[in-house]
Amino acid sequence: MNIIIFGAPGSGKGTQSKILANKYKLHQLSTGDLLRNEIKNKTEIGNNIDKIISQGNFVGDDIVNNLLEKLITKSSFRNKIIFDGYPRNISQANSLELILNRDNQSINFIFSLNVIRDIVEKRILGRLVCEKCNKTLNEFLNKNDVDSHECGTKYLRKRSDDNSEFIVKRFDEYINKTKPVLDFYSKRSYFHEIDGTQKIQVITDKIEQILNA
Repeated sequence: MNIIIFGAPGSGKGTQSKILANKYKLHQLSTGDLLRNEIKNKTEIGNNIDKIISQGNFVGDDIVNNLLEKLITKSSFRNKIIFDGYPRNISQANSLELILNRDNQSINFIFSLNVIRDIVEKRILGRLVCEKCNKTLNEFLNKNDVDSHECGTKYLRKRSDDNSEFIVKRFDEYINKTKPVLDFYSKRSYFHEIDGTQKIQVITDKIEQILNA
């Protein structure tokens, strides 16, 4: 099956994507991770992406679509994908449908995690990512987990774009650009809204109830 999870930065969509990917043996396609990998590898496109992100802007559709299509059409990925935060706008939504249709694939479930900006800000400002295991923790919301992290605190890092100015800009831009996409999908029977302010396990249980119905 193919799944899309929507949610503002800090809504928990990445966490839920990882949980579902592990349980259902899906490939998690996060545009953020794909873009950061290009930056980390210092490719030509990665250098361009780095400049765009450092200004608090979203990367252009042509770059994102090309990176994703290479993976979507791989035989090992077919109908085993969870799209984490993609598509972000109508253009990307249309491109995704074209790519999937050409490869005889479709979307089976869409989930939208709803969270207000105040909660998003607290989640992002406290976010720490382990460079060793890629686990995400929060120094404000789960300090005990941070202190007892199995890889050690020395591997925990903040992302360079996790600051108040970018949070506000990214949240507002997400709302403005993604609302039309949610409207685009909202009347489909496989579209589901989820309260993203709940605890991680509560959200996971709700999603799994829908998947297993």
